Order: sequence, then C-alpha cells, then structure tokens
Amino acid sequence: MSPHLPHPEEFARPSEAAALDASMALVEEPLYCRRCRRGLNIRFNDLGLIVGYLHAAEQRGQHSDHRPEPAPLTEIPDPIIECDFCSAPEAAWIYRCANQITDARRITRQVVSVNDYRSRHHAARVRRTDTEHALTQGWGERWTACHGCADLIEARDLYGLIRRVADAMPAKLTRGKHLMRTRGELHDRYTAVLDTLAPGRGQITPGHPLGIWPDTAGGAS
Repeated sequence: MSPHLPHPEEFARPSEAAALDASMALVEEPLYCRRCRRGLNIRFNDLGLIVGYLHAAEQRGQHSDHRPEPAPLTEIPDPIIECDFCSAPEAAWIYRCANQITDARRITRQVVSVNDYRSRHHAARVRRTDTEHALTQGWGERWTACHGCADLIEARDLYGLIRRVADAMPAKLTRGKHLMRTRGELHDRYTAVLDTLAPGRGQITPGHPLGIWPDTAGGAS
C-alpha cells in the first residue's frame, strides 16, 4: 500500500464505549498505535465526542500507510517516542503544560459577484466565505522533546524553537507563502506551551515511557 494522507472518514473509529466528552477523553496517558508503536492525536466533533485518531507524524506533514490502532502508551512494547516538536526519532524529556485544542473548519460556500465571475470565471475574487466546524484537534498536556528542542525550551527561546521545528518540516509546509502561515501556527501553539509549562520535566528512559520525574506531581514513571 502506498503512503497516503488519510481523509477524515479514514480515521480509526473508536468503539461506542470510547465516545466520551472532550474533558473526559483527555486522559492522563498518551495513546499510541499498536501497529507502528508511534504517537496518536485525538480528534473530536463539535459535540466533544471522539471521531477518530491520527498519527502525530501526519499532523506534522508526514505520511502513514495504515490506519491508527490506538492503545495506552504503557501497553505498547518498545514504543517509538518521537519529539513532539521536531519529530526527532528519540525523545529524551517530557514536559507538561495546559491542554490545548485547535479547531479546523471546512468551507461550505464562497460568494463572488456575477460580473466578476463572467469575466474571470474560476479566477473570480471571493467576496465572502462561509465555513462550519469540521474537527477539533486535542494536543494533550504532555509534550515530548529531544535534547535539541529541550535546550530551547529550558532557555524559553520561542523563536529558536519555531525555527528548529520549521526547518525539520516537509517542504510542502514551508515553501514560499506556506512558511509564514506555518510559523504563525507554531508561534501560537508554542507560546501557549511555554506560557503554561509546569515545573520540572520527566526523563524518558528504557522501561519508563512516561518519564522519571523529580516528584510525583509531574507524572508516573
């Protein structure tokens, strides 16, 4: 099967028992894919119900050749814990911050003037765009980081972190006019991360995928 970016209907569907409201669905333990052993993101509809899961790497512009098979991280043998920032293959630390959600909207209608359409056809300027809620992306409270990203987080170097992550992204997300939009989205997301960081960090070691924390407030090892 050739790699592809899944359409919304291709997301792994949760069982009926997993249809929780958004506040309940944001569980302490991250979800990983049983098949590839990599991290997953949760997506909700406008009622707060889980509608599917997406590989975290796909959210960062990469590809997957299979549907997610979600399971708690501690049930995954030898999980592949990648950096949630730059996607480096071996994350070293876990940080905690306030949970973040972002809404994705779909275009339902675009309005152009009749005269403009007659003269310009498909190049007609859009006068109004109507949208509706499509999905809500839940980012969770835990963020894994490689040594390079962790150094920038410890220094609270927001722009250095944005630059590092943007440099690691696929060209389709950073080429030409896309770079400004991508950097803007990263700025919003990482500002919230740095502004709400909890004290301390967990160190990821073999056998401790949830990290070893300096105190019990950070999380379980």
